[in-house]
Amino acid sequence: MKLPQSFYDRPTLDVARDLIGKVLVHDRRGALTSGIIVEVEAYIGESDPACHAAPGPTKRNEPLYGSPGRAYVYLNYGIHWLVNAVTEAKGSPAAVLIRALEPLEGVETMKRRRKRRVPVHDLCRGPGNLTVAMGITAAQNREDLCGARLYIEDRGLPAPHEIAWGPRIGITVGTEREWRAYVREHPSVTGSRARPSRRRRS
Repeated sequence: MKLPQSFYDRPTLDVARDLIGKVLVHDRRGALTSGIIVEVEAYIGESDPACHAAPGPTKRNEPLYGSPGRAYVYLNYGIHWLVNAVTEAKGSPAAVLIRALEPLEGVETMKRRRKRRVPVHDLCRGPGNLTVAMGITAAQNREDLCGARLYIEDRGLPAPHEIAWGPRIGITVGTEREWRAYVREHPSVTGSRARPSRRRRS
């Protein structure tokens, strides 16, 4: 079942937690790929120095200010596309970055797109790798996550044994905010996987 828009129209940390264990699906020209979400990061508002909304509204971050349940895809360091799910009410800029997946469907397609011989659990390990493997580019920016091509499903999979929280990684500001959620000890998770932390909302 596809997640409805109401799923995203909630506090971002709640959405981030609840996205763990859901399935990201992309149908690109008939080539379907999917993976279980095992790691995410929350970015919340203009007061969050690591959020793209920190400088206020711009042409680039416009999707963050739009309706919840849309994809926000941007180029990171001029190299990798990163995919986010926009959260909270329209006008309240926030999103959840999808950092890692456990591949499910279309594994051979993912391998072909990555053009590297890596273990299956590494195919979508890291936000740049997962967009390459899933075929996600700027063309998916603003895509309706309740639509037919790029969407997130609840397939009723067993809940992860333990969801850990810790500092966001790959950034230089806002690192004190433990807004990164991940499945503890999962091989597809990036960075440190060992120590779970308590969630901090401030």
